[in-house]
Amino acid sequence: MEQKEKKGNELFSWIKSIVFALVLVYIIKTFFFAPYMVEGASMSPTLHNHDKLYVNKIIYSVTEPKVGDIVIIKGDDKRYVKRVIGIEGDTIQVKKDKLLVNGKPMKEPYLNQNKRQARSLGVYLTEDFGPIKIPKGKCFVMGDNRLNSMDSRNGLGLINIDSIEGKSEVVIYPFKDIRKVD
Repeated sequence: MEQKEKKGNELFSWIKSIVFALVLVYIIKTFFFAPYMVEGASMSPTLHNHDKLYVNKIIYSVTEPKVGDIVIIKGDDKRYVKRVIGIEGDTIQVKKDKLLVNGKPMKEPYLNQNKRQARSLGVYLTEDFGPIKIPKGKCFVMGDNRLNSMDSRNGLGLINIDSIEGKSEVVIYPFKDIRKVD
């Protein structure tokens, strides 16, 4: 009899441990970190189609998105991964392939490869636009592959800060390309 009771207690202990682990995973995934798969080439060469990322979902509950952050945006029917270019109060403009934020040229070293390719085609990577003043509660985003990106310039419009789900932190797959996202 004691043997059956011991096995029952052990089984119950295992079940409690498994349920606790599942609840913990659910809470972490829902509120703190979540996996995300890149779909498309709009962030190339920084991120590639089918890269898997871990997204920090809690960071923007304690701070606001910053220029340069790569964020996940919840759209009506899908999610988008884009780079924050301007935040509320900023004025964004592009002239002759130079990004100006509040009238100052911004360094975008992550665009070097794409700019070389665009120049070889005889075009600018980013067409002239603006100036655009970013209102309260909004931000302006663009993909790094500016010739092939739906973003704040052409379809997504200005992004509500509330629709940003999190900041991309780490590429976790493919394993040979594990890296921090910048």
